[in-house]
Amino acid sequence: MSRIAATFAELQRAGRKALIPYVTAGDPYADTTVDILLALAEAGADVIELGVPFSDPMADGPVIQKASERALAKGIGMAQVLQMVRDFRARNGTTPIVLMGYANPVERYDQRNGEHAFIKAASEAGVDGVLIVDYPPEECEAFATALKANGLDLIFLLAPTSTEARMAQVGALASGYVYYVSLKGVTGAGHLDASAVAEAVPRIRRHVKVPVGVGFGIRDAGSAQAVGRVSDGVVIGSRLIQLLENETRDNAPSAARRFIGEIRAALDDL
Repeated sequence: MSRIAATFAELQRAGRKALIPYVTAGDPYADTTVDILLALAEAGADVIELGVPFSDPMADGPVIQKASERALAKGIGMAQVLQMVRDFRARNGTTPIVLMGYANPVERYDQRNGEHAFIKAASEAGVDGVLIVDYPPEECEAFATALKANGLDLIFLLAPTSTEARMAQVGALASGYVYYVSLKGVTGAGHLDASAVAEAVPRIRRHVKVPVGVGFGIRDAGSAQAVGRVSDGVVIGSRLIQLLENETRDNAPSAARRFIGEIRAALDDL
């Protein structure tokens, strides 16, 4: 059983919801990412999504786009992201880490280092899962097989526009959890419609046997609770990135800890 699967199984036994924060590697400061990850775990994050900076993050809105730009300007690439995971693992051996990003950095890493070099390096670094936004299920069966062989979960996005056929395709390959995008559009856009999420999640569960996490539009304790009532987990990214953007280097980890601690408390009140 993967670390992600074990985490969700334990949460289910305890009747709790998964809290899954997202941060961009290298933002707002290149040398604070590991401390931020540790702070998120200490505050009650069950899984952490670590964004791999990319110059054209097409699924992301302005907040995460700018975070990627800031990180790239500091020289943060896949090699640096993997080192951050290694450094985190040296101090935390339990909280699952999911790398979230786009195909280009993964394929570029393999071009430079050899076939499946990314998967091998990610596994050795202590990564638990991978979410590649622009890898649809029909194009990544070999990738999924190689990930599984190295103990990594492959996580997919589903959206309000996903068809029953698409859900079935995802269900055949997904492991760990699936990430349901609650809104049409990019990250940070629109307003959460909890009733629409409540209708969508049962449809997804008919095709997908892994837990369903929901993100996009979750900004505070209230929206987290609304999503937590109808899903297995809550993903929160843009609001956390916004909060960290204006923090000093010394204060960024404690600010992340306070915010995620508030969301954790709200979910535990359900």
